[in-house]
Amino acid sequence: MVNILEFPLFKDFLVPFLLFFVVIFAILQKTKILGSDKAQMDALVSLAISLILIVTPPARNFVVNFTPWVAVGISVILVFLLLYGFVAGDLSSTPNWMKVTFGILSGLFVLALVIYFSGIWTNDLVKSFFSIKDSGSIWANILLVIIIAGAFAAVLATSKSKDESGKSKTKGI
Repeated sequence: MVNILEFPLFKDFLVPFLLFFVVIFAILQKTKILGSDKAQMDALVSLAISLILIVTPPARNFVVNFTPWVAVGISVILVFLLLYGFVAGDLSSTPNWMKVTFGILSGLFVLALVIYFSGIWTNDLVKSFFSIKDSGSIWANILLVIIIAGAFAAVLATSKSKDESGKSKTKGI
């Protein structure tokens, strides 16, 4: 038996339309770009943009392929924050290093999804750049150096030093 959620009309048109309509409407309401107390105008602009998205097959296909992976990423972050909350308790005073780390990882995750689902990765220029013959170890070493440099920069940015009175003070920030 086929589930209604599996019908192409539902998963390829209705859900992406509703998702983008609600997100765009919320952004317009929050930023008040079109003015305050302009909910009808925000709704019309959201409707127009969402309809343009749905009637343009490449954009619709990108959204249909992209959103499940974003949901997976959000689920992973939610599970981590739940586990962190069990250990640390109150999450209202989340350390800055965690915010920065999640921001960077989220940005890299979204960038990788955009590159993959937009078709940029299948471009011969990109493939040839990353797959130069006998250069696999070069790219691995460059990536390792970048990761080590990023970790070193994060440690330096968040390191603390003790002054004479025993109070900790942040160094360099």
